[in-house]
Amino acid sequence: MDTHTSLMIFQAVHALGFSLWLSIALINNLHTFAGSAGAVGATMAMVPLRQAPPIETPMLARALTSPALHRLALALIVALQGIAVLAAWTGCYFLLLGAGPEAARPWLNLASSAALAFLFAMLLGGLWFGYWIRQEGLQLTHLVLVVWVLLGFVILNVRWM
Repeated sequence: MDTHTSLMIFQAVHALGFSLWLSIALINNLHTFAGSAGAVGATMAMVPLRQAPPIETPMLARALTSPALHRLALALIVALQGIAVLAAWTGCYFLLLGAGPEAARPWLNLASSAALAFLFAMLLGGLWFGYWIRQEGLQLTHLVLVVWVLLGFVILNVRWM
C-alpha cells in the first residue's frame, strides 16, 4: 500500500467516525430534548452552585431560570449540530463515493466549523454560568472535543504529499 492510499483511508475513517459521532449527538438531543434542556437549564440557572454546600459568588446574579431560554439555548446547539451532520455526511459522500478529497474538504470543514461553533457556545456559556466550579468534568469534556475537532481539521487539510 502506498502512502497516499493509507492517508486516504485514515482521513475516511476520521470523517466517518466524526459524522457518526455528530449524528448520535444530534439524535440524542432530539430524542431527549426535554431532558437535555433541563441539563442546559440547570447550568444556566446555576443550580450546581446552590447545592450543598452552596457557593456564594457574585456570579449567581447571572443565573437564568427561564425554561424558554433554556430550550432556546439547546435549540441553537441542535441547529448547529444539524448543520454539522448534514455537512459531514455530504463530505463523506464526496470523499468516498464522489469527486474525492478536494470536493469533500469544504463540506468537512463546514462540519468542523459548525461543531466548533456549538462547542464554543457550550464552553462560553458554561464559563459565563460558572460551570468550571462544580461541573469541571463537563468543561473538560468540551475542551477535549474542541481539541478533537481542531486535530480533525488538520488531518483533513494538511497536504502530506
